[in-house]
Amino acid sequence: MRRQLRSRRAPTLPYGYRYRLDDQDEVNQNYLADEEEEAEEEARVMVVPDLEEEEEEEEEKEEDEKEEEESHSQETDSALWRKLQIVNEYLWDPEKRTSLARTGQSWSLILVIYFFFYASLAAVITLCMYTLFLTISPYMPTFTERVKPPGVMIRPFAHSLNFNFNVSEPDTWQHYVISLNGFLQGYNDSLQEEMNVDCPPGQYFIQDGDEDEDKKACQFKRSFLKNCSGLEDPTFGYSTGQPCILLKMNRIVGFRPERGDPVKVSCKVQRGDENDIRSINYYPESASFDLRYYPYYGKLTHVNYTSPLVAMHFTDVVKNQAVPVQCQLKGKGIINDVINDRFVGPSCEAEEGPAPHV
Repeated sequence: MRRQLRSRRAPTLPYGYRYRLDDQDEVNQNYLADEEEEAEEEARVMVVPDLEEEEEEEEEKEEDEKEEEESHSQETDSALWRKLQIVNEYLWDPEKRTSLARTGQSWSLILVIYFFFYASLAAVITLCMYTLFLTISPYMPTFTERVKPPGVMIRPFAHSLNFNFNVSEPDTWQHYVISLNGFLQGYNDSLQEEMNVDCPPGQYFIQDGDEDEDKKACQFKRSFLKNCSGLEDPTFGYSTGQPCILLKMNRIVGFRPERGDPVKVSCKVQRGDENDIRSINYYPESASFDLRYYPYYGKLTHVNYTSPLVAMHFTDVVKNQAVPVQCQLKGKGIINDVINDRFVGPSCEAEEGPAPHV
């Protein structure tokens, strides 16, 4: 846009002012020329006014965002720094000379109180344990009313009590032989004669004296098991399809078979045809645990005690068929009808199957 200048009539001046007016005219002319140039520049600038305004707005927004981010980071850093200072002052305040908001005197008092508290607590517990041990004998259980009748264990060891083997394949039964040999090492005749005494059969071996005195043990020789001793047949009958299985009654301190009758072992077919097992030989021949091995006085005084065994020699068992066998302890006071525990109720259940392959 051009500015329009309104002409004014110059006042009449004396001749002396003429040169000054001429100079003023030149100044006005220069001013008009400058105004025209500025107007042209404004016209050129206003051709694209919107684009420049948008660019300026974007630049302003970016600058504002940067400023906000910087201010936010500064605020975060300052907040973290304040928290660190608070934690540091909580751990140790040099002005108040406190640690964890407590003075040294307060900490000393707390430590002394807790020391005496825990010391008295330990003393009370120690006194109670000492008094309790004074009433308990390490050699004989104080209360035996709730002790169950003895259970049984069998050897050789077998998973799930299943004995499966093939006579013509030694690898299928060799591990049974190794298990029996290892178990019977403590029953060797020479070792039994050296460590234990020969007791008369058929009567209890009662030993008087103080309960802390060492007790003697009766001999149970490996040779008592005869064909199942591994002395005459090192394979315990597994090489001929006539396996041996050993039965041991668990130890109970002070246990005596009632009425002076020895506990006997009886095995039969649990399910199926009873003729699947036509012959079983027991060793010792009485198939019982002799009274001379009772009572048992505990492992602290009855050091060399050797549990009696009964061997079952299955000499005639049906071949190529699983035969479930149940062995029971029978005697006065023996419970053998607990179906929930096969080692206490039906004493022992074993399954020979598929029976020895010949």
